[in-house]
This record gives sequence, C-alpha cells and structure tokens, in this order.
Amino acid sequence: MATPGVIQVEGTAGGGLTPWAVISGYGTNRQIGGSVHHTYVTTNDFTLNATGATVGLYDRLELSFTRQWFDTGSAGERLGLGEGFKFNQDILGAKVKIFGDAVYDQDTWMPQVALGAQYKKADKGAIVRAVGAEDDDDIDVYLAATKILLDKSLVLTGTARLTRANQFGLLGFGGPNGSSRSLQFEGSVAYLLSRHFVLGADYRTKPDNLAFAEEDDAMAAYMVWLPSKHLTVTAAYTDLGKIALQGRQRGFYLSVQLGF
Repeated sequence: MATPGVIQVEGTAGGGLTPWAVISGYGTNRQIGGSVHHTYVTTNDFTLNATGATVGLYDRLELSFTRQWFDTGSAGERLGLGEGFKFNQDILGAKVKIFGDAVYDQDTWMPQVALGAQYKKADKGAIVRAVGAEDDDDIDVYLAATKILLDKSLVLTGTARLTRANQFGLLGFGGPNGSSRSLQFEGSVAYLLSRHFVLGADYRTKPDNLAFAEEDDAMAAYMVWLPSKHLTVTAAYTDLGKIALQGRQRGFYLSVQLGF
C-alpha cells in the first residue's frame, strides 16, 4: 500500500520533505496513474499551503505541478511587508526511473534509482531580489535512490540535490553567500507498521545563500494512514529551522492525497 510513497511538499512522490525514487501511483509498466493533493503546514509564525497533481506514466516517468502559498501572518508586519503578506511559488516537476525496482528486487541490495528536476518560479521577484536573492526562478536537479526491505518493513531513501533555492525557492535563488548550485543531502526512512499505517522521518539540508537571515536544515517525523489505494493522509511534526529572522519554526504538517 505504501510503496508509491506520499506526495512531498514540492509535489513529487516521496516522504514529507524528500523525493523518493519511486514513481507516483500504483501503475505497472502498462498503466497510467495520477493523483491530486493538498498540504497544509503551520509553524510558530508562518503558514504554507500547497496544492497540485501528479501523473505516473508506465512506472517510468512522473510529471507533477504544485502551487505553493506561503503566508507570513503577523510576521509580515514585523518584516515591513504587511500582515498576511504571501510569497507564492509554482513548481513543475519531472522524474524518470533509471534502473532498479524497489518492490521486486528483494534478492539484491541494488536500489531503485531515479533522476528528477523541479522548475521553480517565485511570484514576488522584486521583493526576493530586495532581500538579496539573485533570481526568482531556477531548476533543482536531484538523484534519488530508494530501497524497500519488505522482510524488515523498511523503506530507505537517499537523495542528492543540486540547488540554490532559498527556503525551498519561496525566497528566490542564490544570494551574497552563494550564487551557484550546491550539493545538498536528503534522507528518508519509513517503517511499515501495517498495510495501512507507516511511521517515518525525513531530514533535508539546505543552502544558506542570503546574508540577511541564516537558513537551517529541515526535518520531519510523520505518520501515514492509507485506508485504501485511493486515499492517503499524512500528519507530521516538522522543524524547518530559522526563517527570515523570526526564530526557529516548528509546527505541524497535514497532507491529503487522492489517487487513481
């Protein structure tokens, strides 16, 4: 039930924060699957909503689109932007499986490996440049390896990402502390409690490109409920680190996915 993963915050199949090498949906190499999703994250000072859709083609190619709305709430006034100011971002994603089969390759240590890219476009170009970002759009490239150990009920993933995104891209790309893409690591471990419940954790490093505010790594611990193949509900506790001089941001994450 859990082998396609859930939809992570940028819209691709994976954990809450980290892409997995699996292709979204339950489709075989002769089938097409798809899903729609909505994710809500609330922290001490900020709120993030993300809505999107994914399509999995023949267990080989995944295409996705996600729209994010980042609400600064009362922190927007402290930052001089106005209370409730929103930074929005569109993300177009593509992921292709290169080799391996995470489900059926149980007699080998070879993982399933996929190459992915996410084109991100922030909508507040003038403002993200004013805080030090070089651009309001860019492409993240990542390589993910996922190994499912069915006899141990474990799903393990390691992802290497080339990126220069500030706060996942919501605050633009590049800055005084770094203008080129840097290599970041993302890891995920999930334990299958049963066919219908999964316990997991993600850790994600991030670049620190902006001079005006330090950016920390992000982490999440989550529980997934899969009542059927068509519905997935994910609840998580998340720590996103310091954001825009407002201190450490900890809070809760809720995501609902409908698939076919």
